[in-house]
Order: sequence, then structure tokens, then C-alpha cells
Amino acid sequence: MGRVWTPAESLAYTRWLATSHYENFHVVSFLLPKRLHQDFYNVYAFCRWADDLGDEMGDTAESLRLLGWWRGELDRMYGGAASHPVFVALGPTVRQYGLERQTFADLIHAFEQDQVKTRYADWGEVFEYCVYSANPVGRLVLGLCGYRDAERYALSDKTCTALQLANFWQDVTVDTGKDRVYLPQDLLARHGVSDADLFARRFSPGFARVMEEACGVARGLFVEGLALPRMVDRRLALDLRLFSHGGLAVLDKIERQGWDVLRERPKIGRWERVGLLVKALWAAA
Repeated sequence: MGRVWTPAESLAYTRWLATSHYENFHVVSFLLPKRLHQDFYNVYAFCRWADDLGDEMGDTAESLRLLGWWRGELDRMYGGAASHPVFVALGPTVRQYGLERQTFADLIHAFEQDQVKTRYADWGEVFEYCVYSANPVGRLVLGLCGYRDAERYALSDKTCTALQLANFWQDVTVDTGKDRVYLPQDLLARHGVSDADLFARRFSPGFARVMEEACGVARGLFVEGLALPRMVDRRLALDLRLFSHGGLAVLDKIERQGWDVLRERPKIGRWERVGLLVKALWAAA
């Protein structure tokens, strides 16, 4: 029989994971009410574990097996029999805020898809992937903050898909290192760019046109989603603006690099992040 985790131990574990993990990006903003911090830690811990099971195992079959196990643990939690510390901590959050099982299951589906699908034929396939990989995160955030209506969900989906795309375009070379290409294959073909060009990091005028179009799609989605902060409380609105402006800043940096993300990964520096905060504060005034 494995270790029995108490609620207090489980809450401490998710808090530790969310505040110390090597890829943690301050998921619990200082702008969010303190009463929500632990709930965000719990949701983040679920996502962190699923992500690591998908990308840190180094073996496709093992990742798929473990993600299946993780889905089983999710089902156990919703059945009232949680045993893993993440789910012991997450259970009360799910019950308090009415978070749906499918939202979490969709995220697991995205990590499973990454194991078996490494190319996307067109924008339709890319957007479908984002339905599972990105949009559930925004819906979970809205749920924790008390919003569950279709209008806000739709705007959140725009923003989350845009954030996912901005991350993809920032990390083209990171993803090719995992044999993944999220740029639509028909877009690459239309501009005379092959997968081999991406893997060899061969920048060309055709690739510049690919990135210009891809960034334009992401930018359009960000603009559509910018209505959401006006429909939520002020503290959450500030966080949402920071996310959107941060994503837009990545796209701006890609453009300033002449669309060349193959030789240099665009990054947002410390002072640029300060500028984004000031911009978000100004928009909220």
C-alpha cells in the first residue's frame, strides 16, 4: 500500500510544486486575491504533472502509459477516491468551484496527442489542437474566479489560442528538437519551406512570409480576445491584460527580428516585462 497523503500534506506539496518548479512562470500572480492562491496552486500542479509525464519521460510508449494512469487518477478523484497528493489537494477546489472533469481530461488529451501527432496539415488542425492544449487553461482560470458563461469562455478561448500560437512561433527551434512542427504544413508548402529547412535552421524569404502570416493570425486572435478584461473584475482583468500584452510583445519581437526565429529565439527581458505591467496598469485605469 502506498503512502496516504493527508489534505494538509497535499496542499503543501502543490504549493511547493507551483512555487519552485524549474518551469514555473509565477502562475499565481500577486494581483490575484490571496484566497485563490492555493486553488491556483492545485490546478497548476495537475497541469505540471501532466506536462512532465508527456515531455520528460523520453519514451513515447511510457508517456502514453503514464498519461493513461494520470487520467485514471483524475477519474478516481471525481469518484471520491483520490490518493495522489495532487488530486487530494485538487478535489476540494473542483467541488467548491464546480470545475468539470472534461476540462482536465482535455489537457491530458493534448499531451497524449503530442506523443503521436507531430505535424499539422492546416490551420483547422492547429486550432483543434489548441482546443485541448490551451483553451481549458483559460476556462479553469475563469471558473476559479467565478465565471462560467459562454460569452466569456469564447473570448478566453481566443486569448488562450493566441498565447499558444505565440509560444509556438517563439519556440520553433525548441519544438523541432522534439520532432514537432506546429506551423501548418500547407502554409509552409505555399511559401516553399520544407520541414528539412526548419530542422537545418535555414532562414529564407519564404520562411519570413510564413512567420509574418502565422504571427498575423495570432495577433488577430489577441485583438478579438481583448474584450474579455472589460468583463471581469479588475484584478483578474489586469492579469489577463498582462498575458495578452506579453503575447503581443513576443509577436512584436519576432517582427523586429525580421521574422527569423531560426537563428535566435525571441525573449522578453526584465525591463520589457516591467513595461508590460505599466501598460496593463494604464489600460486598467
